[in-house]
Amino acid sequence: MPTGTQDRPTEVTAAGIARLAGVGRAAVSNWRRRHADFPKPVGGTETSPAFALREIEQWLRDQGKLAEVPLRERVWQQLVGHPAGAAAALRQAGAVLLLAHDRPAAWQQLRAAADDAELTGVLPAVLDAVLAARLGPGHPVRGLTREALAPSAALVRATGDLAAADGAAAAYDFLLGRHLDANPRQYTLTPPGPAALMAELAAVAGPSGTVLDPACGAGALLAAARERSAEESDAGERDAGEGDAGEGEAGESDAPVTLYGQEADADLAALTALRLALGAPDAQVRVRAADTLRADAFRDLAADAVLVHPPFNERNWGHDELAYDPRWEYGFPARTESELAWVQHALARLREGGTAVLLMPPAAASRRSGRRIRADLLRRGALRAVIALPAGAAPPNGVPLHLWVLRKPGTTPPAPQLLVVDAAGPATGTPAGRDKPDWQTVRTTAVEAWRTFDRDGGIEEQPGVRRSLAAIDLLDDDVDLAPARHLPPPAAAGGPAELARIRERLTTTLARTTALTPRPDGGAAGPARWPLTTVGELARSGALVLRAGGAGTAPAGGAAPAVLTDHDVIGGDAPSGTLPEAPASGPAEEPVLLQAGDVVVPVLGGGAVARVTDDSTAGAALGRNLTLLRPDPAALDPWFLAGFLRGTANNRQASSYASTATRLDVRRLQLPRLPLADQRRYGQRFRDLAAFEGALRLTARLGEQLVQGLHDGLTDGSVTPD
Repeated sequence: MPTGTQDRPTEVTAAGIARLAGVGRAAVSNWRRRHADFPKPVGGTETSPAFALREIEQWLRDQGKLAEVPLRERVWQQLVGHPAGAAAALRQAGAVLLLAHDRPAAWQQLRAAADDAELTGVLPAVLDAVLAARLGPGHPVRGLTREALAPSAALVRATGDLAAADGAAAAYDFLLGRHLDANPRQYTLTPPGPAALMAELAAVAGPSGTVLDPACGAGALLAAARERSAEESDAGERDAGEGDAGEGEAGESDAPVTLYGQEADADLAALTALRLALGAPDAQVRVRAADTLRADAFRDLAADAVLVHPPFNERNWGHDELAYDPRWEYGFPARTESELAWVQHALARLREGGTAVLLMPPAAASRRSGRRIRADLLRRGALRAVIALPAGAAPPNGVPLHLWVLRKPGTTPPAPQLLVVDAAGPATGTPAGRDKPDWQTVRTTAVEAWRTFDRDGGIEEQPGVRRSLAAIDLLDDDVDLAPARHLPPPAAAGGPAELARIRERLTTTLARTTALTPRPDGGAAGPARWPLTTVGELARSGALVLRAGGAGTAPAGGAAPAVLTDHDVIGGDAPSGTLPEAPASGPAEEPVLLQAGDVVVPVLGGGAVARVTDDSTAGAALGRNLTLLRPDPAALDPWFLAGFLRGTANNRQASSYASTATRLDVRRLQLPRLPLADQRRYGQRFRDLAAFEGALRLTARLGEQLVQGLHDGLTDGSVTPD
């Protein structure tokens, strides 16, 4: 048996132990302090120790904290504890999964017949044959030598078991997804929404037999292109079933798509090649590891479609050594215009009439250093559309990115026209804010506009949303292509009729606010001396339930509830947040759902706020930095509870000022001990105050809308000063 690193035990960190036992990391720290028999570290550092996985499993079982380690977790811990590193181990596991998928009989025979030394000795040649057959002779999945596989026998066998249990493709999706989730700063990923939209825009012109992503990263764009191709193939089969006329078209769409990708990071290129090979068994996959701009691996390719999410603001892209490169057909990009180098590379690898879709920073549409290239792209009809996306569409999430749609001109280029679409503006109904964009609205706005423009050569103008422009009208000193600069604004606040409706509603609300204005009736000469209790004591006695918000993910493919955020609670708004998508590495996490009568309290900010959930908010998920108090109706009135929690002195004594932000300790908030009948008397008064406060908020909002709408109407001419 070989010796050395292969004898090193599989290690697990405190975070891994917490995941195995289903607890938080703080619980693991407590176990280490309180239990003298807790396993000692075998590696890592003083601040981030690593433990032997086998010892941890045994200790957890002895303590009754673990019945059996799930197979997925066992494989994952073997990956992260591998002596060659997680990326190298994932490359080995992915290759084994591809072998189990493509040649299951050979894998079963090899696994059953060989001991560990024989298995890792024979495996390299078998894996090389499978990889070469599936990915081509220049594939990036390298380093699967006998020496590299020597410490991996347990990983190889466990990976094969996982393939048998979950399927090879699902097993690899889990492992790759968790690896990407565990290293968020190392990889810039393209989210599913923009990836699917880009694939759909590229497919408007027809089926794509060959698709290239020259900066493929983790392969999201190529996977989306393959999914789009499969959907078109299914649609073609349905059409063919309705009559003989569809047979020819269906046959063309049935041809398997060929996916070409290139990635500068050799490890990521290998992982992406395996992802595509396992996830798209009917597609031909060709992925290469190299710097695309400096060492293009597909110089002779003429693809039907090119999809790219290029690196942004890259200065070291090869400006000095690529000055005379034939790809710069539209002009040599400045050192600060790396994105325009990617644009021209995409056009150079398209066939005539092929479509390229690039995710671009908004600055690329307006920087003066790129105006000459933008002008030539317009004159020759190569740049066909610029689509503004909402902020949060893709990293960097604070910037509203653009999609550029290009078409490689043929011998008779079309009359130069440019489609500009703002899928991020208020006229589309897409909410602007911190949370995930409404991708259904974004997709409908962008795809319908591009499809109509591509078919008709122009489009009917929709103020604030879309417009087609003659290229000559854009060829000024700046050649600024930002959609917001060329779209006429929508009618002010919906036009004069809408302003009249807002005024009428404001008048009604002002009258209601006056009627609701509370009277400060006379009371006792001094403060009451009630016996007090705390929220913590009430929770321990069962009079209420405390829950913290923030947990929960959206189920894959299912409807997810809206999220009540701390901003919604403070502003008195309807739930506006969205749950994050469940990671590919595991199932969705159940959120805390609100019920009518719950009291919600923000814990950050220092304000005295408490909100009682009504029927319209029930069913929403509880957001971050919020605490839910669910009172027992037989013991506590919710309005009484919420009203006393808002007391200024109460919040002051329960708040912590140890950091720059004030944090409320909800358990320390105090309530008077009163009979339920007296609670309801106070609760009714607090309910009346809440109604008055809501009317004030609505009055302020309507007033702001009316004032801004009149300003906009007077300045754009839709409202006259008379």
